[in-house]
Amino acid sequence: MASTLTRRRFLKTIPLAGAAGLVSPMVAMAADGSLETTSVRLPKTIGLCVAPEFIVDDLLRAEGFTDIHYVELPSPLPNVTIEAVARGETDFNLNYSINYVWEIDGGKSITLLAGVHVGCYELFGREGIHGIADLKGKSVGVGAVGSPGALLLTMMAAHVGLDPAKDIDWVTDPKVKPIELFV
Repeated sequence: MASTLTRRRFLKTIPLAGAAGLVSPMVAMAADGSLETTSVRLPKTIGLCVAPEFIVDDLLRAEGFTDIHYVELPSPLPNVTIEAVARGETDFNLNYSINYVWEIDGGKSITLLAGVHVGCYELFGREGIHGIADLKGKSVGVGAVGSPGALLLTMMAAHVGLDPAKDIDWVTDPKVKPIELFV
């Protein structure tokens, strides 16, 4: 239910805005002393989606890391980079959070620190589809079942009460892009 901003509600919030200016903001400060470890191993990757990895070296050095290693992996695929973390070959990895959930559910011992890739997917719907719940009984095109996009949509569908395996007709064709399947 959308709330309407009335004059009365607006006038009630003005004192709050003024009071907020009187409160001093909390300042985040680095921990005192030196780091417990100054060494870190990261996967050597290339790609726009991992752009933060291009500047992480300078950021880590500014925080006190002096020994930064980049580990060559046989492939940049999510399962390879996640396996490297699970086996202890790398200390960190930048990847889709849903890939980690899948691997942790499969028994891998991995700790997640933060999520990334919050805006890398788009869901296109035809007329009459206004939300995830509207996908019940519909055909949905994905690159492959089990792909990060399909896993993310599966999780969102389950969150709104759908059974993704029964309520959605997953359409895949590895030779065709999902947007072409939509058309």
